[in-house]
Amino acid sequence: MFSKRHLSLGLAAALTFLAAGASHAQSALDTITKSKTVRIAIPTDFPPYGSVGPDMAPQGLDIEVARLIAGKLGAKVELIPVSTANRIPYLQTKKADLVISTLGKNPEREKVIDFTVAYSPFFIAVFGPKTLSVKAPAELAGKSISVTRGSVDDAELTKVAPASVELRRFEDNNATISAFVAGQTQLVATSAQVASTMMAKNPQLGSELKFVLKDSPNFVGVAKGEDALRLKVNEILLDAKKSGELDKLAVKWLGRPAGDLPQ
Repeated sequence: MFSKRHLSLGLAAALTFLAAGASHAQSALDTITKSKTVRIAIPTDFPPYGSVGPDMAPQGLDIEVARLIAGKLGAKVELIPVSTANRIPYLQTKKADLVISTLGKNPEREKVIDFTVAYSPFFIAVFGPKTLSVKAPAELAGKSISVTRGSVDDAELTKVAPASVELRRFEDNNATISAFVAGQTQLVATSAQVASTMMAKNPQLGSELKFVLKDSPNFVGVAKGEDALRLKVNEILLDAKKSGELDKLAVKWLGRPAGDLPQ
């Protein structure tokens, strides 16, 4: 028979094991704090959120938010360029501590990663030439449209696209936009911000907003189980919103303040 002493020792061992497991689950913030470095995945093909500047360095709203968070964490930021397709795998394989890359939240993604509060506004729409009359999803029938594979744009467009629409999916945003500009598709589904840049660079296309697919604010992605890091980043973002820092960044890069964002 086990004595009370044996039971106490067993309980203590079990609690120690659970505590070790919890500590391991929350290790990302500890690692950042000790190493004084945070690895953040960012876009470089999605202006004004992320692009490569004349000096070949990353620039944009997401990059500035990454630097803001790193500064508040007391860490040096290691910026890791990612694509729409590989940004979530970078979290899952621990190649990045955070993803700040125009990341929308949906039930499918919430199964594999966690999200902080939102940090910037974002909406997705269909764009095309003024000469082409398209005001609703049903009017996409028989037309061709480019979209980035695996993006929120792709998911929302697929939900409403008629069976006869020709969806042409590309691996990154540059390819998606280039296909439309080159006349390979009649329409393009992308963010209003990306479309704005595209239209400014290509006025000869006479492009305009056709209809909105979804309002989809951006969130910071965190690996599953890293609650300590997620809560710390939440604290940083909420303070930055309250102080006006996020609004200033949004005005600088998007031309409008962040406004009310979901928590």
